[in-house]
Amino acid sequence: MVAKKPRIVIIGAGMAGVTAANKLYTSGCEDLFELIVVEGGTRIGGRINTSEFGGDRIEMGATWIHGIGGSPVHKIAQEIKALESEQPWECMDGSSDEAKTIAEGGFEVSLNVVDPITSLYKNLMDYAQGKKVEYMKLGDEAASDNGVAGKLSVGSFLRKGLDAYWVSNKSKEEVNGCGEWSRKTLEDAVFAMHESTQRTYTSAGDLLTLDYNAESEYRMFPGEEITIAKGYLSIVQSLASVLPPDVIQLGKRVTKVEWKAEATHLGVDQNGYDSRPVKVHFSDGSVLLADHVIVTVSLGVLKAATHQDSGMFSPPLPCFKADAISRLGFGVVNKLFLQLSSTHVTKGQDFSKFPFLQMVFHREHSEFRLKKIPWWMRKTASVCPLYHNSSVLLSWFAGKEALELESLKDEEIVNGVTATISSFLSKPRKKEKENSHSHLGNGHVNHDEENSQVKFSKVLKSQWGSDPLFLGSYSYVAVGSSGEDLDILAEPLPKLSNCDKAASATSTSSLQILFAGEATHRTHYSTTHGAYFSGLREANRLLQYYNHHVGV
Repeated sequence: MVAKKPRIVIIGAGMAGVTAANKLYTSGCEDLFELIVVEGGTRIGGRINTSEFGGDRIEMGATWIHGIGGSPVHKIAQEIKALESEQPWECMDGSSDEAKTIAEGGFEVSLNVVDPITSLYKNLMDYAQGKKVEYMKLGDEAASDNGVAGKLSVGSFLRKGLDAYWVSNKSKEEVNGCGEWSRKTLEDAVFAMHESTQRTYTSAGDLLTLDYNAESEYRMFPGEEITIAKGYLSIVQSLASVLPPDVIQLGKRVTKVEWKAEATHLGVDQNGYDSRPVKVHFSDGSVLLADHVIVTVSLGVLKAATHQDSGMFSPPLPCFKADAISRLGFGVVNKLFLQLSSTHVTKGQDFSKFPFLQMVFHREHSEFRLKKIPWWMRKTASVCPLYHNSSVLLSWFAGKEALELESLKDEEIVNGVTATISSFLSKPRKKEKENSHSHLGNGHVNHDEENSQVKFSKVLKSQWGSDPLFLGSYSYVAVGSSGEDLDILAEPLPKLSNCDKAASATSTSSLQILFAGEATHRTHYSTTHGAYFSGLREANRLLQYYNHHVGV
């Protein structure tokens, strides 16, 4: 029999796939494996996609290093000197400035209203994540009567916390000078603004679908959260740079993965080679045989692959795997970049210093809602410059609003955003008497709507929901699922019985399909470092397998 190298095929050249390839190739075994990375798109990076807009470097996908203390992404960024750049980038330094919070109708909301609700919201989320907080009693109340045990949602927990806060703070002074807004409706809307931001953090379009119990398992690295000056893609490019040029094959879209559901001893083909247990089919009609396949596609693609008529896996994924995929959440988050026009009206307002604008909207059924503000803007918490004095503004969208954004033409987006921002940066429709202004509401911004017409020259949006290679943005633990489902998703196939495990030292058909990607990491799901860790995990799984079982 002719000796052959084990062939490892990695599906997807995003963070997880490239990290796995990097680890396998740099482990000292580069001559012992045949390594191939197949990517359906025309670029590497996956949900990391650095681009340019208005002369600035921007991120269409992954944006933040979530805590620099212990983050492997931050370590790589330091090593390759990617944290500084002469070209302006999406550094978001303006967000550290004092935000301007304005309520629908043009009323600037006092910090005396905003700060207590912001503090309450932060404390409730900290409580949900298992931290000791100032509002421990409120947190206890909110968590104690929150639906069926084991099926608590973050959304219902937060609303219970707000209700408990109102019960304990009944005697607060009413606001004046804010038109139809009362203190309670303002507090409710400011709270809802933070909920809208949480939707973009988690990709849960509705926080009522976000599992409460899993929040305490999620882990953040300590330290500040920063962006990468030379672009997030520089991290993936650095990891890929050690690979020979022919390892990563672009434009290779997988249509089917055939595997053997049971680990069996394989025969020998007519050329004297051991036959390989996995057969990968591509859209161009080509086929690639493999000993092991590491699947790093998004949870959205896996969800589509578990549909009965998909045929992506043959035989279909076993029920325990398919059920976990079905239970877990996978949402859509999109970013919208807007270039301020150099010809926009500037009477009474210096738009070169556009504020970090936090928008407080009337609730869904309120009679006071402005009809000119489109529904898809109403859960957008903020519009802000990419950096101090940047002429490029950024907004985040999640859920059905993010999907709607993908379907809109640029002109429709410009019109909708312009109507929204201009109405917020205009004075109130009803002029209040000067002596009616209390310290709780500033009454209005210092210009009228005619002179607050913001104009944009162009826009750019991400479209993760409709992209067939992703079908969404990142994963979350949905109500009805748990962290255990993330672990189940990470389990390789076929699932070996005890007898199979005993025989696996001589069986070349174990570890046929391995799974990596952010949705396979129990405590760091939804992050690039979670994807990085998962790629290392599966590469190490194969290295350990060959070291301990086959003696490579």
